[in-house]
Formats: sequence, structure tokens, C-alpha cells
Amino acid sequence: MDLGFIGLGNMGAHMARRLAEAGHRVIVYDTRQEAIGKLAALGAVAARSPAEVADAAETVMASLPTPDIVLAVATGRHGVIEGKRVRRFVDLSTTGSVMAQRICKLLAARNIVQIDSPVSGGVSGAEKGTLAVMASGPRAEIAAIEPVLSVFGKVFVVSERSGAGQTMKLVNNVLSATAMAATSEAMVMGVKAGLDPRIMLDVINAGTGRNTATEDKFARVVLPGTFNLGFTAGLMMKDVNLCLAEAKALGVPMDVIEAVARLLRLTCEELGPDTDLTSIVRPVENRAGVKVRTPAP
Repeated sequence: MDLGFIGLGNMGAHMARRLAEAGHRVIVYDTRQEAIGKLAALGAVAARSPAEVADAAETVMASLPTPDIVLAVATGRHGVIEGKRVRRFVDLSTTGSVMAQRICKLLAARNIVQIDSPVSGGVSGAEKGTLAVMASGPRAEIAAIEPVLSVFGKVFVVSERSGAGQTMKLVNNVLSATAMAATSEAMVMGVKAGLDPRIMLDVINAGTGRNTATEDKFARVVLPGTFNLGFTAGLMMKDVNLCLAEAKALGVPMDVIEAVARLLRLTCEELGPDTDLTSIVRPVENRAGVKVRTPAP
């Protein structure tokens, strides 16, 4: 199948690679020529704009960092909307439901179907093909590309309603952010009290406090001090803010998530938005005067 893929970052590069390795003809575009070159070396076809990608494939996928960039790529000048062959736009990014619905309406005016299909599972999940894929849109259109989406991981058909997949992704991500923030505070407290952080993780993971941060992120990138999960604090801040805005519009209180947002904001202010999400522990460490670190066993 001819497939377009726009956005070859930490996640997109792995997803596009997996499509090429699965035998699809993949037409790729990114603002960075070196990213295009790496995929071209694996057999992908290079394009010079999103519109050129959409000239060459009926299905165009995008994995992009912010809602505004997705809007421009999908509907702007030289965007997917100008493509001569494209029939469906599959958004693998996290944009929030409001933006997804906006893009859906603009594309529908050109007879292009949008499928919201955000993913979760991080860079390692994209690399291994173990992502959770949250698809929403016309059921027949999802069915037509479900074998393609399954290259990325497990496909969940969330709803036929535009934007529903985005809401699902925001719910998932605020839980992930909350686990990271709460675990940071708990681990710093334990270390300040004299506990061994590895023993702490062993106990937590055998008990009721276990979560994605204790089971994976802390042992893998916080305790050794590498902070290289591959997802930035700035991007998580964007996702949490999108969730808070959607919750406010729905009339749902989110006091806990607002506290998580404050810690993320502090992390971005002190360490920069491009710092790794797992660095959220560092402002807590700095104020407590201890570090949650230990050599790998």
C-alpha cells in the first residue's frame, strides 16, 4: 500500500520505519532533511512538502508535536488538504478534541476523511510496535487501515465521533504525568528519610503503589541519572493543559491534575521545556536536598 507519513521525530521515525519494513511504499516528509534521509536509506520515498505526500498516497499519516503544527500541515498552504490523491488523514499526534474537530471539518470540505489515532507507549513502544493506538472516526474508514495501524501496536476503536480518540489520549497522558509527579515526591521523601531507592521500588512494585513510573521510568532513567525517556516535559505540559481546558469545558473538576501541572510548569521554568519528562523529579530533589540516584545493579 502507498502510505504518506509526515513527522519523523522520536516517535514518527520508528513508526514510518515499521511501515517500510512491513512492505509498504512510504512517502515521507519532515522539516529536517537528515530525518528524511534516514528513512530514504531504508527505502522510503522523499517528498518536498505535505501536499506532495498527499499527491502520492490515499492515506497520509502525521506524527507532529503541537496542535498548531498539525493544523498547518493538514490544512495550510502546501498542506495535505492540497493533495490530489489523498482520501484520509490519520493524525497520530496529540492535539485535543477541539482541534481535531476543527481539522476534520476543514478536510471534509475537500472530501478528505480525518481519523484521530493518537498513540501511547513512548519511544520504546514505537520502536517495538507495542503502542496503544486509539482510533476514532468512521468505522469503515478505520477498518480499511486497521491492518496498517496494527503495525504500530494494539488498535482500539474508541468511537466514530471526531475527537474522541484525542480525549482518550489526554485521559491516558494525565494519568501518566500524575504517576510521574506523585512517584517523584514519594521517592524523594523516602530517600530523605534514609531508604534505599531500589528497595523502595521493589516494595512498591510488589504492592498497591505500583505504576508506570515505578515499574519502568524510575529504574530505567531516574536512578541511573540518564533522564533520556525521549519525551519532553514541555510536550507533557502541553498535553496536561489540553486536558485541563477540555475538563473545564465539560465542567469536570481536576484539582489533582492542576497540581501536576504546577510541578510540570516549575520543571519547564527551571530546566527548560526540552528537558526530559523524568526530570520532573529534580525540582523536588533540589528543594529537599537529596537525589534519588543509585548505580545500576
